[in-house]
Amino acid sequence: MDTNLLEIRLEFTPNPNALKYILEEVTLMERGSASFTSKSSAESSPLARRLMDIPGVVACMVGTNFVSITKGEDGDWEVLDLKTREALKEHVASGEPAVSPLSLTATATESDSEIDKKIKTVLDQDIRPAVAMDGGDVVFERFEDGIVYLYMQGSCAGCPSSTATLKMGIETRLKAAVPEVQEVIAL
Repeated sequence: MDTNLLEIRLEFTPNPNALKYILEEVTLMERGSASFTSKSSAESSPLARRLMDIPGVVACMVGTNFVSITKGEDGDWEVLDLKTREALKEHVASGEPAVSPLSLTATATESDSEIDKKIKTVLDQDIRPAVAMDGGDVVFERFEDGIVYLYMQGSCAGCPSSTATLKMGIETRLKAAVPEVQEVIAL
């Protein structure tokens, strides 16, 4: 793809320290997301390595056709925006995969309990697409003693609105769909 024709759309997220970059007509991942919160964790992703090398970037998340960038206190959005766009164009031009298959978010598996499968189905079909619109993701860790443990990723991590999203959105939806769920906790 000619990167001069690559359209990158910027969206603001509820998190003032995170921005979402949508790559039009580019598939970064077939499904799910991968979150990177350090340079060492980004080793499994050519795209995340490029993004985490930008001074001021403290985390990034790669989705199907977007990335979320989280800046630290020393990050300047004007500089980060320019460098992020450059890194995205370099990545697309390279032809490398965005993320190695080992970094992909897991969905329901045969070894999951029936409740785990129900929870993952609700997360995958109802919750994750809505959260992705704001540049974030939620990843199932486990269900134990009526409690669902999740990781909030991308723009959701550290967002002032994440508690409301977790309790009023995710918890309410999971309780309605899976009666065994009593509470949802972010790790």
